[in-house]
Amino acid sequence: MLYEIAKPFVMAVVRVLWNPTISGSEHIPEQGPVILASNHQAYSDTVFLPGQVRRSVHFLGKSDIFTGRSPLRRAAGAVMRGLHVMPVDRSGGNASRSAIEAGLAILERGEVLGIYPEGTRSPDGRLHRGKTGVARFALATGAPVVPVAMRGAFEAQRGRKYFPRRRPRIHAVVGPPVDVRAVVAERQGAEEAVVLRAVTAAVMDSIHALSGQERVDEYAITVKQRMRAEAGCPPAPPEPRSAV
Repeated sequence: MLYEIAKPFVMAVVRVLWNPTISGSEHIPEQGPVILASNHQAYSDTVFLPGQVRRSVHFLGKSDIFTGRSPLRRAAGAVMRGLHVMPVDRSGGNASRSAIEAGLAILERGEVLGIYPEGTRSPDGRLHRGKTGVARFALATGAPVVPVAMRGAFEAQRGRKYFPRRRPRIHAVVGPPVDVRAVVAERQGAEEAVVLRAVTAAVMDSIHALSGQERVDEYAITVKQRMRAEAGCPPAPPEPRSAV
C-alpha cells in the first residue's frame, strides 16, 4: 500500500532533481508474472527503474538492510518493506532456498519480480557474471524474462554513497523478452546446471547488448574483494555461494 501511495510523490521529486528516462517499456507485459533482469550500477537503480515502470515491482533485498535496533534502522526497514523490497538471507544453503521461494511467491501471484543477476552492485562499472537465480525463476514459473540496462547510473553515483549526481542523466533501456524456451530446447537432455547456466548467459547477453558495458566472466563480489585487497582495506567476510 505504501508503494502505491509513495511512488507518485517520490518520482515527482526524482524527476525534478535527476529527470531519469526510460525507453522500451512497452516490452513489459501489462499483466501476469514478469521477471525484470537488470544490471546493477548504483543504489539508485532500485528507485529509478521501478519508479518509471507502470506496474509495481518487487525486489529482493539483503536481509542486513532491515536489521538494527535503532529507530532509524527500524523505520528504514519498515519503509523498504512498504516499497515492496523483501528481506532475504543470501548467506547460502537454506537461506538461498528461502530467497528463491520468496521470488517464486511473487511470480505465482502474477506480479513483477525485479532481480539483479550480478548479485550485487558493480564495483567498476563493468557487467559481471550472472548468478543462476534468474534462470531458476524463469524455468520454475514460465514467466518471461525482460532484460533491462541502467545507463549512466555508475558514473552519476561514483564517489557518492547515497545521492547520485544530476549528470550524466540516468536512462533505463528495456529490451524484448529473452527466448528462454529456445535456449532450453537447444539443450534438451542436458544436466540442470548446464541449462541454468545457459539461460543465465542468454539473459546476460541481452543485458550486455542493451548496456554496452565492458563484460567480464567474473562475479562482482570477487572483483569487489580483490579491489579491497589492492586498496589495502581489510577483507570483507567471504560471501557463501548463492543463486541470487
